[in-house]
Amino acid sequence: MKIGFYGAARTVTGSKHLISLDSGKKVLLDCGLFQGGKEIEMQNIHFGFIPAEVSVLVLSHAHIDHSGLIPKLVKEGFSGKIFCSDATADLVRILLKDSAKIQEEDTAFVNKRRMAKGQKPIEPLYTSKEVETTLEMIYVKEMNKSFHVLDEVKCTFTDAGHILGSCVVNLEIIEKKKTIRICFAGDVGRYRNPIIKSPEKYPQADYIICESTYGDSLHDEVAITDQSLEEIINTTCVKRQGKLIIPAFSVGRTQELVYALNRLEVNGKLPKIKVYVDSPLSYHATQITRNHPECFNKEVRHFMERDEDPFAFKGLEYITEVVDSKALNSRKEPCIIISASGMAEFGRIKHHIANNIENPNNTILIVGYCEPNSLGARLQSDDEEVRIFGEFFKKNAELRRIRSFSAHADYSDLLYFLSCQDAKKVEKVFLVHGEYNVQLQFKKKLIKKGFDFVEIPDFKQEITI
Repeated sequence: MKIGFYGAARTVTGSKHLISLDSGKKVLLDCGLFQGGKEIEMQNIHFGFIPAEVSVLVLSHAHIDHSGLIPKLVKEGFSGKIFCSDATADLVRILLKDSAKIQEEDTAFVNKRRMAKGQKPIEPLYTSKEVETTLEMIYVKEMNKSFHVLDEVKCTFTDAGHILGSCVVNLEIIEKKKTIRICFAGDVGRYRNPIIKSPEKYPQADYIICESTYGDSLHDEVAITDQSLEEIINTTCVKRQGKLIIPAFSVGRTQELVYALNRLEVNGKLPKIKVYVDSPLSYHATQITRNHPECFNKEVRHFMERDEDPFAFKGLEYITEVVDSKALNSRKEPCIIISASGMAEFGRIKHHIANNIENPNNTILIVGYCEPNSLGARLQSDDEEVRIFGEFFKKNAELRRIRSFSAHADYSDLLYFLSCQDAKKVEKVFLVHGEYNVQLQFKKKLIKKGFDFVEIPDFKQEITI
């Protein structure tokens, strides 16, 4: 059989890994959207394989860089089953609908300009109609219970601890009377995640496809995170009477931030200021998170004995309407605004940054990974100005960063995640979902741990196993 790496290969978005069996059947692991600027997003146009030839899709989790091109796959001929966990199915429903809306609105805007120039209109990657078709193809499976995705392919989901419903995909594939065990880690979470359970141990594998986003760095502890967040809030909102603007992914990161602020509020350490979560998607994602307490860790369940809703507190307001979002820009009093997207590439957060970046009393706080070409990354550069909506803005606001909010494992977490494996029985580890220089550093760490064969596939590379 062969494994083709059609996304998240020497980069961090667009997760797509195609297993081609000798029988001609094909299993696609994830089908994510490339994100991070026009150049990399051009890769969303062509898959590099024929969607109609894919037999089945197994989805590790709902993040859009892992699920966001599934409707396009359906649009271009895929008609098989899509397997995922219960919580992932709930999240995918809102994420793909939101993505289709963005595709349609952006395309309509571009086509107005094209038609004015006498150019032919373009089509969105997919529409709401393709999303509805996609959702009907989803089959929910329980964690730690084996099921067949094909006659010769058995799958077991184990908890990846990354976001709500995230799975490690463990495959047993029978070819030529031999069983080959492939582990696709998806995205691995932290063993100190403030909300959800830690990653589980998983069965011994022959081949492992492992993420490596933070393969060269370590995160701070949660206690340090709370202290840093408290200090930034006091400096910005109390001392300078400014606004704290936080780009955050709607799924996972926003809920972690709200829970952290709730902890500060319960302990009397949150100033009496308004906190706004300005994102309809974040609102709906938080509702879904509330509906899946089975995913919560012991600490959250213990916290809920004192506060039954970890995602609500005095002074917190969820904003869904556009008119209310725009009204935030005219507010003069100090406040906290959390808004999507996490890389600040699209959505309401771009407007909040544009309206607040030139005020030195304000702070923009980055709480997660930003693809090098994204607005979030450009904000962190040494340039004195940044371009937003075609205009240049002075970077007068303070720029701060807290790494420990990341839902991705650091290299210590990743090594522990892999420690349940007998390294000598693993024929090869494939490193994906990471920048190439980071992957090279993590490869050295894996070799020291006894994994003798570690490969970093290139984009669209196909490897026989």
